[in-house]
Order: sequence, then C-alpha cells, then structure tokens
Amino acid sequence: MSMEETVRRINELSRKAKSVGLTESETEERTVLRQTYIEAMRASLRSQLDSIEFVDENPQQ
Repeated sequence: MSMEETVRRINELSRKAKSVGLTESETEERTVLRQTYIEAMRASLRSQLDSIEFVDENPQQ
C-alpha cells in the first residue's frame, strides 16, 4: 500500500469513527495504519537529517 493510500484509508476510518463508530477490526486496522505512517515519516525525517552537511566558514579545531 502506498503512503497516499495509507493516508486516505486513515482519513476514511477517522471520518467513520466520528460519524458511526468503528468495529474492533477497523480500530485495529487504523492503529496499524497509523503506526506504519509514523514509522515511514520518522524514517524519512531521519534520512533527511542524516544527509545534512554543516558548513562553517571558520571550522573550530
């Protein structure tokens, strides 16, 4: 499942939870999808942070 599909499904489940409620299996699915999304965002952020190079005109020795 792509990240776009994951977000779409999370949003669907959130709307349903507010309107009519979720079944136990839907609640579990929402939890798993949210965790998957969070892990992907953390990995993306970590990758971006790891690729940052600090440049200093006067390097400290």
